[in-house]
Amino acid sequence: MSGEFRHRLHEIIFEADTKAGRAFDIALIAFIVLSIVAVMLDSVKEINTAWGYEFYLVEWLFTIIFTLEYLLRLFSVRRPLSYARSFFGVIDLLAILPTYISVIFPGTQYLLVIRVLRVLRVFRVLKLVNHITASQDLMRAIGATRSKITVFLFFVVTLTIILGSLMYLIEGPGSDFTSIPKGVYWGVVTLTTVGYGDISPQTGLGQFMAAVVMILGYAIIAVPTGIVTAELTRGQAEIVTTQVCRSCSREGHDIDAVHCKYCGDVLNG
Repeated sequence: MSGEFRHRLHEIIFEADTKAGRAFDIALIAFIVLSIVAVMLDSVKEINTAWGYEFYLVEWLFTIIFTLEYLLRLFSVRRPLSYARSFFGVIDLLAILPTYISVIFPGTQYLLVIRVLRVLRVFRVLKLVNHITASQDLMRAIGATRSKITVFLFFVVTLTIILGSLMYLIEGPGSDFTSIPKGVYWGVVTLTTVGYGDISPQTGLGQFMAAVVMILGYAIIAVPTGIVTAELTRGQAEIVTTQVCRSCSREGHDIDAVHCKYCGDVLNG
């Protein structure tokens, strides 16, 4: 009976393909959004002065609800530690810890805005499983291009140091470029096309160099985009379900999958 109850509980909490699971996730997302709104409003001084105690009670109410939900998730899976170490497991824990920590360190309750990350579950509720697959493909592409991007970033850092040093020599210490680090800061801001404008060259040669760096910035931005895009085109989208393995708490399984493709355990029916 206990095993059947845990199986049913897991189906409701983790699956979005059933009516009960869908209703649970919709209610959960509503609670998450309301709790985030409460935290944001509580940070407004005027509102906190007038309704501070009420918001304090609301915060604890949502925290207790999310704590019970987190414990039920751990209870329904076969390997609680595996779920606790998963992405959503860590997020679920971080969503409730700030309230308890605030008892010792006041003010940390505002870290509860991290609950917004839990809204990512909306992908499963709306059956946007292709979005889940797309996010997995993106993470795979970033991981596969890690070495190339690292080399590229090293090149950018080297380039900004050279540009900052040259601008310091061109403009001179009497200008806004009072040091090489200031020049490097200008190089980063200009090369990334942010352009704060707090430091700008005044000499003709310095302005010409700034124009070259600005144009170069557009080419710099295109490089990592091209690297990741090229890797993404190698992947092939698969049709997956919202089914979550009770053992390793990972999802993204094929529609006709009987066993988890990550740990090999039997999936829910």
